[in-house]
Amino acid sequence: MFRLNRYMKALVELSEKGVTVGRTSPANLPGPVVIWNLIRRCNLTCKHCYSISADTDFKGELSTEEVFNVMDDLKAFHVPVLILSGGEPLLRPDIFEISKRSKEMGFYTSLSTNGTLIGPENIEQIAEIGYDYVGISIDGMRHTHDEFRRKEGSFDAAMSGIRQCLDHGIKVGMRFTLTQDNAEDLPALLQMMDEEGIDKFYLSHLNYAGRGNKNRKDDAHHRLTRQAMEILFENCLADIREGKNREYVTGNNDADGVYLLHWARHHFPEHVEALQAVLEQWGGNSTGVNVSNIDNLGNVHPDTMWWNYDLGNVRERPFSEIWHDTTDPLMAGLKQRPRPVTGRCGSCDYLKICNGNTRVRAFQVSQDYWGEDPGCYLTDSEIHIPKSSFGNVATC
Repeated sequence: MFRLNRYMKALVELSEKGVTVGRTSPANLPGPVVIWNLIRRCNLTCKHCYSISADTDFKGELSTEEVFNVMDDLKAFHVPVLILSGGEPLLRPDIFEISKRSKEMGFYTSLSTNGTLIGPENIEQIAEIGYDYVGISIDGMRHTHDEFRRKEGSFDAAMSGIRQCLDHGIKVGMRFTLTQDNAEDLPALLQMMDEEGIDKFYLSHLNYAGRGNKNRKDDAHHRLTRQAMEILFENCLADIREGKNREYVTGNNDADGVYLLHWARHHFPEHVEALQAVLEQWGGNSTGVNVSNIDNLGNVHPDTMWWNYDLGNVRERPFSEIWHDTTDPLMAGLKQRPRPVTGRCGSCDYLKICNGNTRVRAFQVSQDYWGEDPGCYLTDSEIHIPKSSFGNVATC
């Protein structure tokens, strides 16, 4: 996850106040962030769903008692963050019981939802839990969103959920998955964010997993990705200069950090060296290190996009034991620094920043965990690779 506003704010403060850039790094986390798909059932069937959810009950899901036992292990393992997801987590009957316990145990607790089930009947309970953050998926303006979510009226229902959260003082953000079919809606979404007073905007690049893998032909072309990032940079910069305390975050493409560095060469050239040092401290992709996933059946994965790769099951071994086990060759490679990546990734001058980007995307295309990531939208010249070696992928 790339916290754009953090680095943009550092650039502005360096430029205007001469403030030293603080170095914060995922390596400082005591344990991995756990994204926990507590339920696979969902009331929607979105085109890019990585868990391939449906509106039906799935057998074998963890019971409340089993969830609590896992939470005890996660706390002892110093996991700092639980992101409660699905499917649609609000369809799980014990979601508030689990959430309440999570908060009482001291976890930073986030709810990841499509927002359509937030209403007068449960908003008081949601507010009472005291979630640190509620992320609601918005895939474009009304027509685009409803097309992606495959349900008419889902946009209005999700926006109603956002507004009710805001009305109850809950920190809420929009989660937007960028594809070539919805990229043109990005400016309107950012304007809506401003008009509605929404706290956070999370742009997720399409990852080739679940239904996202089946629809990868619809992934945003590299040129569209670059344009989208430019729009995000400009909006984030404008907000900071206007004193608006909003968060801009991107995910599933760690080339974003390198692209910001190149953007800064044109806008803050005198601070590029300092920014590069901080981005290297951030270190890019942290799959299998600082980001983890537990699915609805208790299977542990390197992150949410690796549902086809099981590391173990929490019913059979504690998460804490599974996560440190590097006898698994994928986990051994993911925890290695630098990672054993090949192709353009292995030859890139900025491997210290992006850490080889998204391995699941490389695997889906080449069946090689360590092959180059086809989602990298940087040109060969930008990463200092001779064009004759691999071709200039950013022009495709």
